[in-house]
Amino acid sequence: MPPWELLVLVAIPVVDAALLNQTLISPIAVYLAVAAVALIVAVDVHTFTSVRMNRSFTVVLVVIATLAVGAAWNIAQWTADATLGTAYLVGDRTQDAANHAMMIDFLYAAIAGSVAGLLFIAYLRRRSFAPTASTEVSRTAPAEGSDPTPSFVRGRFDVSEEHIRRFSWTMQLVLGGLLVYGLVIRDVTTIANASIALTVTFLPAVLEHNYRLPIEPELVFWLTTAAFLHTLGSAGLYGYIGQWDTLTHSMSASLVAATGYTIVRAIDLHSDDIHFPTRTMFAFILLFVLAVGVVWELVEFGLDLAAQRFGFDAVLAQHGVDDTVGDLLFNLAGAVIAATLGASYLTNVSHQLVDRFGD
Repeated sequence: MPPWELLVLVAIPVVDAALLNQTLISPIAVYLAVAAVALIVAVDVHTFTSVRMNRSFTVVLVVIATLAVGAAWNIAQWTADATLGTAYLVGDRTQDAANHAMMIDFLYAAIAGSVAGLLFIAYLRRRSFAPTASTEVSRTAPAEGSDPTPSFVRGRFDVSEEHIRRFSWTMQLVLGGLLVYGLVIRDVTTIANASIALTVTFLPAVLEHNYRLPIEPELVFWLTTAAFLHTLGSAGLYGYIGQWDTLTHSMSASLVAATGYTIVRAIDLHSDDIHFPTRTMFAFILLFVLAVGVVWELVEFGLDLAAQRFGFDAVLAQHGVDDTVGDLLFNLAGAVIAATLGASYLTNVSHQLVDRFGD
């Protein structure tokens, strides 16, 4: 049976709606209940399956799940409005008004997830959290000199490593040109996007130089392409090509998913307290990308409000609820791609992380 404290937390929004016809705290109470249910599910999965989690990772997972549920719930409402003629999210509202309502709901989810995380850290310290049966997990790293996960690009296409590096360098040169162009015309949006993108593309080189972490050319190319496409969109292609936003969000989401997979898989390989089978990793990646998507949309929303308040051009802007939901859906598409490739390609990068930082 779930602990009574969590059942009380789940019951709060039910009692609030039944007796008080909802109050100002109702939206946050609902997401606190979602977090409580997520904790119950996490503990049950830990106890009755081969999945293993420690307290800290469980709390992080609960926060991620709360944000992901907020995204999934709003996508479901939007889908019902678009296909069934309901009025849960859009109705008679304008695109911007519906988007504003969605952002407020995302904000409630973020607040509730953060509060629940703090509460659960203290709560789990008082509760036993041990599996009912031990499961031996093999975490053997690839043998030195072996290549269990061949290069994704070079293994399928006749492209040399040098050509991949040249493609990345070419995109970096174009980004540098866009930065210079933005400085010449004094366009803040172009300057901000080009400089951020150019900085991101140099992260692999910094990791390789400062931390001796080998980064394969394909991953550098993947990261550089995502930053490059977004910067081109900000420079004008978002307005000229309707599907450019779709392309950039899918690429960025696949990169976010790949990052999440690599880090969690490295933790899995390094820690005896944490283990995620491949099928569970797939579900985690989807939750992770949805949660990051919510945080990203909240950042765009905040920058949009600040731009309107202080009268400057927003570096990142939103364009109605349809655009936001479309971004979230294509984020999921990118997550599926990265999660599918993760088991066969990104695991090798996780082993490299463990080998480098294992001690």
